[in-house]
Amino acid sequence: MNAARKSRRQAKGSYLDGQLLIAMPTMRDPRFARSVIYMCAHTKDGAMGLIINQRADHITFPQLLEQLELLPDGDVDRLPHDVAGKAVHVGGPVDAVRGFVLHTADYFAEESTLPIDDKVCLTATIDILRAIAAGEGPRRAMLALGYAGWAPGQLESEIQANGWLNCPADADIIFDSDLESKYERAISKIGIDLSHLVSEAGHA
Repeated sequence: MNAARKSRRQAKGSYLDGQLLIAMPTMRDPRFARSVIYMCAHTKDGAMGLIINQRADHITFPQLLEQLELLPDGDVDRLPHDVAGKAVHVGGPVDAVRGFVLHTADYFAEESTLPIDDKVCLTATIDILRAIAAGEGPRRAMLALGYAGWAPGQLESEIQANGWLNCPADADIIFDSDLESKYERAISKIGIDLSHLVSEAGHA
């Protein structure tokens, strides 16, 4: 069913842009175990996405702002409450020190924001962090360090080998701060019982 859906999407030339990629329970790479990835780009030349359910435990958002000198005098108290509590995510193993912000389309920087669909955009410049710190950023945003990348044909091969499932993206799943439930919620969007899927994987 997955391969058929993928083939239909590729026939339209749309690939998996704006979709959620969900790791199968059999995923052996620990970096992607139980991961949910928002696909930012997918073409014949390769694919790129951000893991949306892994927290970067080594740094907080205020600490990141301090490192980038975007928090004057290190004054965390000046940050809006919802900003100070933002999580920093592990977006993937590639270029792990580079920051990416997935956000709602109400923020748009002419030369640096990439619209992925009508509701979600990607910006990878420091200006959006400055806007978020000032309480002037997008309504909803998710900051990630690093990204997941695939060479031409690599993701297609992994999907055909039953490494991944995919489903339409859901803004609530993308931006929700409850990271622990995202995997089950994404699986349930496909109409699959996770316990049944795990059982089948155990008999593969």
